[in-house]
Amino acid sequence: MKAGFYQFNPAFGKKEENLGKLLLAVRDADMDLLVLPEFFATGYQFISQDEVAELSEQIPDGETIEVLADLSRQKNLYIVAGLPEKDGERFFNSAILTGPHGFIGTYRKTHLFFEEKLYFSPGDSGFKVWDTELGRIGVMICFDWFFPESMRALALKGADIIAHPSNLVLPWCPRAMPVRCLENRVFAITANRTGVESRKDGQALRFIGQSQITSPTGDILIRATENDEELSVAELDPLAARNKSLNALNDLFKDRRPEMYNI
Repeated sequence: MKAGFYQFNPAFGKKEENLGKLLLAVRDADMDLLVLPEFFATGYQFISQDEVAELSEQIPDGETIEVLADLSRQKNLYIVAGLPEKDGERFFNSAILTGPHGFIGTYRKTHLFFEEKLYFSPGDSGFKVWDTELGRIGVMICFDWFFPESMRALALKGADIIAHPSNLVLPWCPRAMPVRCLENRVFAITANRTGVESRKDGQALRFIGQSQITSPTGDILIRATENDEELSVAELDPLAARNKSLNALNDLFKDRRPEMYNI
C-alpha cells in the first residue's frame, strides 16, 4: 500500500481556503492512506470559547467531514484528519477516519496539551483501531505520543499503522517516534504542520514540521523538512507490523508480564 502525509501551513479560521489547498495538493496523488495534521482545516491557536464554538463541527455531519468523505470516495482513499468536534455543550480535539465508502469513525484526543485544556474536554473515546481493507489503522493525536501507553494500547489492540495527526511545537517527537515504533513493532505516520501562529501577545507558537513515516524496525522512511509544505508518500507492508518476534525465543508481546507492572 501507499501511505503518506500532507504537511502544510493552514490559515487560522479559513476552512474553505484550507480545504481547497488540500484538494489541490492531492488532486494527482496516487496513494491509499493519507494523514493530515491536527486541526488542519481551522488552524490551532484558539483564543476564546466563542472561536471554538464557531469553528467546531458535529461529527459526522460537518462540512469538513463531508469534504473528506467525498474525497475518499472519489480517490478510493482512506484519510485520517484532525478537527475540533462539537458534541452538545462539549468540545473535543478529535480525529476522523474516512474511507472509500465514506465516514468510518472518530477518536477523541486523550492527552490535552497546554491551552487545549482551556477549551476542550479530555477525550472519552478510548484508543481506537479500525480493521480496513488496507490493514488495521489506529489513531492518536499529537501530544498523545508523549505517553508510551498511547502507542502500546493501540498496538495491543492490533494496530498495524498508527496515524498521528499533529501540531507539534516541542522538538522531541521526530526523534522519539523510532523508539515508539520499535518497542511496539508498528508503522506510524506523523502528519505535522508548518508555520507560526501568534494570535496571543507574547505567545507565538512555532510548529516544527518534520512530518515522518516510521517503520516497525524504527527506520525513518520519510522525514519532511521543518518549513516546507510537502505531500510525501511511502510504500508500506502493513503485515510487517504483525510480526512481533525479535528472535527464536523472544516475542515482544508474548514476553510481556503485566502482573509485574502494577504500581
